[in-house]
Amino acid sequence: MTVHYKNAQWNHKKVIIGESELKSNQPTQLLIGFHGADSTPENMLIHGNKLKLDNTVFVYPEGPTNAGDGLWSWWQDGPRQKEAVSHFLDYTAQMVNEAQRHVKELTNHDPKICMWGFSQGGAAALVYSLLGSYPLHKAASVCGFLPEIPDNGSKQAHNTSILGIYGLNDEVIPSFLAEHALDELEAQGHFLTKKETPQSHEVSADNIADLTRFFESG
Repeated sequence: MTVHYKNAQWNHKKVIIGESELKSNQPTQLLIGFHGADSTPENMLIHGNKLKLDNTVFVYPEGPTNAGDGLWSWWQDGPRQKEAVSHFLDYTAQMVNEAQRHVKELTNHDPKICMWGFSQGGAAALVYSLLGSYPLHKAASVCGFLPEIPDNGSKQAHNTSILGIYGLNDEVIPSFLAEHALDELEAQGHFLTKKETPQSHEVSADNIADLTRFFESG
């Protein structure tokens, strides 16, 4: 399977777009991948390029928060995190809107919107599943967590299918934080598949295999 990549700018931010062979008789999967904190879309592409998925448009956007030295995050930690997470939700809604428009130009159909991410990117996928304005078909988190939720955050009853992978030996995100985040999603009515592994803070080959099975399962 070949994926063709290109760079674009949406709302003055860098985006990497990958297109696999699309099938006109099936809904296209739109898979948005969130990089970790202090990182770049290119770093996420390294992981995402290992996902062998047909009929999928891959989108790797740049985070909205400038971390310096050409690196980006989805929000800043600290006392104003709730406000930053609220900005992330608005920013991501704009990115989803652009991504949907792009897919509809290719297929003339609305796509199935999916998200995944690693570390803070995994947190981004989870928090958007919980609070985002667009309903998600599927979402996955590797070594993710939940940030501070905005006080005015309105939890959405979208019943997203979610895969949460976390490691017992994760030196950055303790496993109890990752598990707590997934429990919160499950309590809100989302369909959770949890996978506890012995891994550290990484995206492993086993993770890629699990992600591939999860996103190709319809």
